[in-house]
Amino acid sequence: MKTARIVVLTIAVGAGGIAAYLASGSDNRAPAEPAATLQTVDVLVAKSDIGLGQTVTPEDMLWQTWPAATASNTFIQRNQRPEATTQIAGSIARAPFIAGEPIREPKLVKANGSGFMAAILPAGMRAISTEISPETGAGGFILPNDRVDVILSKREKNTALPGAPDMVNSEVILPNVRVLAIDQAPKEKDGQNTVVGKTVTLELRPEQAETLARARQTGTLALALRSMADINMVENRTDDQRLRRGEAVSVVRYGIPSSTVTQK
Repeated sequence: MKTARIVVLTIAVGAGGIAAYLASGSDNRAPAEPAATLQTVDVLVAKSDIGLGQTVTPEDMLWQTWPAATASNTFIQRNQRPEATTQIAGSIARAPFIAGEPIREPKLVKANGSGFMAAILPAGMRAISTEISPETGAGGFILPNDRVDVILSKREKNTALPGAPDMVNSEVILPNVRVLAIDQAPKEKDGQNTVVGKTVTLELRPEQAETLARARQTGTLALALRSMADINMVENRTDDQRLRRGEAVSVVRYGIPSSTVTQK
């Protein structure tokens, strides 16, 4: 009987020791760190694509959760401007928005402010219009915001052979210029893919506007639609082309450089 009690007591003491060891080990463990919380803000974005010249409505915008660390100060945030959808409604897009793109006010112009055309023109640029036809305007497939080359064709007398037919010369006088509007439409009409108009408005530098004004008096103008892939392509023009367009050409005589300017 005494032996049985000793065995039971030994087992109890051993179990208590094991329990104490396990308890002390769990107390020494480092507490788990709480998961980091991502700070977010609500940013006003375009619900669907908004085209150039389109009037923005409340249905075109929505609030979207955005990481606070990447939210630019140009973004419209809900905690700062909760009534922004109402305030912006009625503005006109001076540049396109794609779906999900944050709405930024520098890309908008108030409809009751200055003229829309003056608002979308970059600093230093001019808007000038010229007549076109389906034949000279790529059959109506040129739309606002496309890039075109302006080609001048003019008929000249054949002085080398008297009595011979007149010669027709053509050249690109304005490469890679932006179309601002066709007639008075700064965007596609009613979702149509073409706008057949009689007047095109181009975005030009002041000197280019002068070139276009002179060219209208000397021949026929045509527009050549450029591929979107080569919009940023650098234009390479020969000295002969620069001479015909009245630009300066460097001439070296006896080792001394000089500049010669000829007018078209």
